[in-house]
Amino acid sequence: MILCLLAAFVPLAAQNNPFEIDDECYKYYQQAELSVSDVASDTFEKANAKLLETALAKQDEKARTLYYVEALKRCSRMGRIAPASDRVHFNAEIEEARRQLQEVAKQTGYIQYYYYAFDLCQTYYFNTGQTLRAHELLNEMIRISETEGDEYGLWQAVRFIAQLYQKQGDLTNTRRYLKRGLDIWENSREPSVRRQSVSRMYNDLADTYDIGTDSARLFYNRAWQAANQDLDTLRCTFYDALQAAFDEKKDEYRADRDFCMRHPSFKPLFPTGGTCFRCVDDILGGVSPSNVRMDSVSVFKQRHFLGRLAYKYGLLDAAYYLTYAEASSSQSNISSMNDIRLGELSSQWEKSRMSTDLAAKSAQVERVTRLVMILTLFILLSALVFSTIHVRNLRQGKRRDEQRIAELKEANEKVRLADAAKTRFVQNMSHEVRTPLNAIVGFSQLLSLPDGSFPPEEKEEFAGHIVNNTKMLTMLLDDILNASAMDSGNYRIAYEEGEMHFIAQSAISSAEHRLQPGVQMYYKPESPEPFTFTTDPRRVQQVLINLLTNSCKHTSAGEIVLSSSLTENPGSVTYAVTDTGPGIPADQAEKIFERFTKLNEFVQGTGLGLSICRDIAGRMGAQVYLDTAYTEGGARFVFIVPVAPPQQEAETPESNLK
Repeated sequence: MILCLLAAFVPLAAQNNPFEIDDECYKYYQQAELSVSDVASDTFEKANAKLLETALAKQDEKARTLYYVEALKRCSRMGRIAPASDRVHFNAEIEEARRQLQEVAKQTGYIQYYYYAFDLCQTYYFNTGQTLRAHELLNEMIRISETEGDEYGLWQAVRFIAQLYQKQGDLTNTRRYLKRGLDIWENSREPSVRRQSVSRMYNDLADTYDIGTDSARLFYNRAWQAANQDLDTLRCTFYDALQAAFDEKKDEYRADRDFCMRHPSFKPLFPTGGTCFRCVDDILGGVSPSNVRMDSVSVFKQRHFLGRLAYKYGLLDAAYYLTYAEASSSQSNISSMNDIRLGELSSQWEKSRMSTDLAAKSAQVERVTRLVMILTLFILLSALVFSTIHVRNLRQGKRRDEQRIAELKEANEKVRLADAAKTRFVQNMSHEVRTPLNAIVGFSQLLSLPDGSFPPEEKEEFAGHIVNNTKMLTMLLDDILNASAMDSGNYRIAYEEGEMHFIAQSAISSAEHRLQPGVQMYYKPESPEPFTFTTDPRRVQQVLINLLTNSCKHTSAGEIVLSSSLTENPGSVTYAVTDTGPGIPADQAEKIFERFTKLNEFVQGTGLGLSICRDIAGRMGAQVYLDTAYTEGGARFVFIVPVAPPQQEAETPESNLK
């Protein structure tokens, strides 16, 4: 503090540099910064030593603080490339370098470097596979800044932890901390917080939603409004290009793409952005990108966007490839995260065991010493008390270890089950997709034969088969995408007014092309009077279409009836789908609603339709079940929809901001 007061009265040399430190100090700082990663040279040590020497001579407190910043950077660089056997040694050096930097930052008043030390250390721990320690550091930073009422420190901590979750692919926590950081910025009066650019935070927040959704558009627009730096403009233009491609605005997309590709900072900021653009160009041109090119796009969100774009433009092979790769990547990430956590917990357990052994040996030496120095009775009493406490602690430690081992076994079992589910999914989809594709290819080849090979009526029949199998393939992919949307949390319920009869008749119109020859389908309302209620009409119609489609698959003769009633369950609209198919055993009433479950393996389908119905109903506060009391032949599915939405509000883009 005394040095800070003296520095205010001692004129420094010219400060023609962005750090506003003495120019000679800045020269040595640049040399240290440029050589900090060159661990094979001694240039860094010499330059950083000269930086400290000059800073002390010229009483430049900020330059002195930067010396400790560079020392921490150097230590973290060396720790990253060190073998795992030296990890404990470098962890201790990192912590000591952090302590020194934070102590000096408090002394000199440059508190921003106090918090920067946390970020440097958590980055080191994350890059060396010690993710739990990285989270501990950032949570410690949050606790300190909250305790001291430091809004700048809290804003930085929240921003750092959001970036950590983003690197781990945890979109839910990324979104939560980004919203908290933006809330701090919007409500803060602290100049050091208010002058920060939040355009990147809005871009990162938009990136947690699918491009093309209302939430993504909202936050990308806010990113543009907050952009005040060249890199902010570049980020916003990149996402505008992807948005334009999704909206089929090709001229706007090409203009944004060309701007990004010409920008000198584009490749460092988006390493796989150029490859992503080339894939988009292929898709917009109606060509599926090669698997090699799609694999080169390593960023998860970009791959996810390309899959959605390919599906939108009808390139189903590319969409399926990217969807499968995304599922495999997610499975790999889950396994990797569990392996990291398993290793860290095993290391902690080993340290705990060694500490316990060391404490036990120290206690034995202490007891022997006391035998010589104090009375026998007091020694025996002390030994008894100590032993009791020690045994209790050992038992507690053993229980904690057993609990941790059980948790790890449970986590590994979940990974194993997930892997098995993925295998079943791939096998099932391979069969289900191949069947309509083979039919499409086969009949297409027949149609391509020279004129006169088949009469016109047979060619018309071939074309009908192609159309039916194309619709079947589209339905399979729709089921997969709907299930994926539900799993990722991107499936939304939007409440509005809907008319009971119109919804039912629309569902029949959408499903009647699936009827088998000789089967009739019709709507049978309890009352012809129209009835309007508050619900999500599209989701209700989707459930009815899935139920009707399910009946079409299993009903080869007779009829399929969709009925509606307001009296069967007062306060709700009750839809029922009744068919004359083979029926379903009562003991299978719940199993059929599980994913990838088909009672008849010879019937086309993924086994996702009824599962999706159950998921949608649950999100709406509705019910879907098989009526096991129905005994008139066939099966009866019941869908009960409340006439008013549940008490909690449906999630909308605006509610996500709170």
